[in-house]
Amino acid sequence: MPEGDTVWNTAQVLRAALAGRRLTGSDFRVPRLATVELTGWVALDCLSRGKHLLIRLAAPDDRRFTLHSHLRMDGSWRVYRSGQRWASRPAHLIRAVLRTTDAAAVGYHLHELVVVQTAREAELTAGSGPDLLGADWDAAEAVRRLAAQPDVTVAEGLLDQRNLAGVGNVYACEVLFLRGVAPWTPVREVPDLTALVELAHRLLLANRGRSRRTITGLPQEATYVYGRAHRPCRRCGTTVRRAELAGRVSYWCPNCQPDQRGDAARPALPPPPAAGRWPR
Repeated sequence: MPEGDTVWNTAQVLRAALAGRRLTGSDFRVPRLATVELTGWVALDCLSRGKHLLIRLAAPDDRRFTLHSHLRMDGSWRVYRSGQRWASRPAHLIRAVLRTTDAAAVGYHLHELVVVQTAREAELTAGSGPDLLGADWDAAEAVRRLAAQPDVTVAEGLLDQRNLAGVGNVYACEVLFLRGVAPWTPVREVPDLTALVELAHRLLLANRGRSRRTITGLPQEATYVYGRAHRPCRRCGTTVRRAELAGRVSYWCPNCQPDQRGDAARPALPPPPAAGRWPR
């Protein structure tokens, strides 16, 4: 699942493959870009903004444009060497291809694909909150935006990219576990929003550049609660719970993340799995 660190890492891979190189071909398999041809254009840079990917380009007449894509839940970019088989995902999911003499950058199941003048680039991400991995990260502004919605659950608040850009479901679950906050707690009842936001920032920074994300610091036991429903909590041994909350699946430890309002406040729990089956 692409989160802020995944998107940042993807931008670095694309930068290494494309930046400073002239495109020898392009192929867009979405209606709005079907007639766009970037052959002869130069890729200037690749960067991320929350979950947005921006590839800056120079046209032959030196006008500047940006190719924008969003990974959402299932998008990805892959870079292949020239002549290498594109085998990582089914071909029918390909939405964009950028070729150089040495490589091909292939975008699978991309969303919001558009080419705009670079001068208008900021319009593409105007609704995003402070970028956790951006040079302009502003923790105080992220806290202010979270606090402006006091009645939403803290899990929803963290996942809302208008509050802070880059947190996905993995980080939301893990940050709340580490802070001892139940995911359905209203934002107004979270004891220390600043500490919550700063922890999210530190965790994304720690995983920036890693080939495999880890919250625990152990690559083989990467998460505390995410994806561990019906298994023992790594901290206390209590069974980790899983439930749908505002359309997303949340994981938590009922002992490490107690709800002071009692069981009535919890979302409905699904039945435990059949023996030997551990749903993620």
